[in-house]
Amino acid sequence: MTFTQAVSYLKSTSARGSKLGLDRVYQLMEALGSPQKQVPVIHIAGTNGKGSVGAMLASVLTAAGYRTGHFSSPALTGVQDYFRIDGREVTEEQFASAITTVAEIAETMADLPTEFEILAAAAYTLFADERCQIAVVECCMGGDSDCTNVIDQPLLSIITNVQLDHCGFLGNTPAEIASHKAGIIKSGCPVVFGDCDTEKSACEVVETYAKSLSALLDLVSGQQGTVTEYALNGSLYVFSGKNYRLSLTGTYHKTNADTVMHAIAQLRRQGIRIPEEAVSHGLSHTHWHGRFEVLHRDPLVIFDGAHNPHGIRQLQNGLDVYLKTQKCAALTGVMADKDYSGYPAMFADRFAHIFTVRPDNPRALNAQELAAVFAGGGIPSEAFSTVDDGTAAAISYARSHKIPLIVFGSLYLYREFCEALRKNL
Repeated sequence: MTFTQAVSYLKSTSARGSKLGLDRVYQLMEALGSPQKQVPVIHIAGTNGKGSVGAMLASVLTAAGYRTGHFSSPALTGVQDYFRIDGREVTEEQFASAITTVAEIAETMADLPTEFEILAAAAYTLFADERCQIAVVECCMGGDSDCTNVIDQPLLSIITNVQLDHCGFLGNTPAEIASHKAGIIKSGCPVVFGDCDTEKSACEVVETYAKSLSALLDLVSGQQGTVTEYALNGSLYVFSGKNYRLSLTGTYHKTNADTVMHAIAQLRRQGIRIPEEAVSHGLSHTHWHGRFEVLHRDPLVIFDGAHNPHGIRQLQNGLDVYLKTQKCAALTGVMADKDYSGYPAMFADRFAHIFTVRPDNPRALNAQELAAVFAGGGIPSEAFSTVDDGTAAAISYARSHKIPLIVFGSLYLYREFCEALRKNL
């Protein structure tokens, strides 16, 4: 397949929806020659922070001299963004080759694999073909039945945190959700859990699961690392008495960096050479989209993919730290299955005006319905039929009132918003 054909094929598989179970992906991987066994894997699950932790860790490993693969979802800048090698999106040729290899087998199966099962298989195939020395692989959703969970002996498992999200699939309490996330823990393999301070019930589940598998559990305490300065061009971070610069903005990256530092310690214990200068360079040169990302300076435009209650609280905290009490304009679009009812109360004192749009996704909420929710909470709101129109209005408002524009909600909004932003600057 050409690149265009590979993209069209992948899009066509989205109609297959989501199917529980790992039988299809195991069958697919075996037919591909089990590429997931050919590259050492760091496997990451968690409600929030998977992408940022994965990006930081991949950046550090690349700086240490390892050819590093990185699989994450959703893709933000384009389909190639699912797969990165040494911090760069793969080429069109690499993408097409991996999808073609997987598709030739997938389409012969009686039970056709889903879109994300094909993506996971393509990631492992690509990283093996490209001779990656380490792969950082993020779960798409959950853990135990996630399509990436076909690794017998990962170098390391990481669970960033456990919060309420995807409740229809994973459960309605942190403990229930943790039981799924813990499914990436493997017998005798170390695991880092980054949420031991805030969700005690989830921590107990993870501890019990790790003990049953004789897996060394490393719990991350929020008291270990500190940020001495927050700025929109990066943060000054201190861990174990050593100073680092974090290139990623957002107050939640302190916790993500703590998790990364614990992961590095576990990898070093296994003989993975990671010099201190690689840690410093990797953390200060991590590039990641859509997480409290500054997209423009005048007017100030910040995009944050906060889309669940925990993420929204973190966004709220970040705005308090970086922008103090300054009023802002906002543009947002969310999935219909998210808990957005509490947003107006959280942002009533922050947003002077909200512009709502519908992200390009079948699960997205109608913009008019979302605007009505904010209006009902006392925040002036306008709904727009296209992201282009909403962006134009939001930028115009921010400029005329000389205030920042905060874009938040679904990560599926990112690409379309960035394209609209370029047209309106």
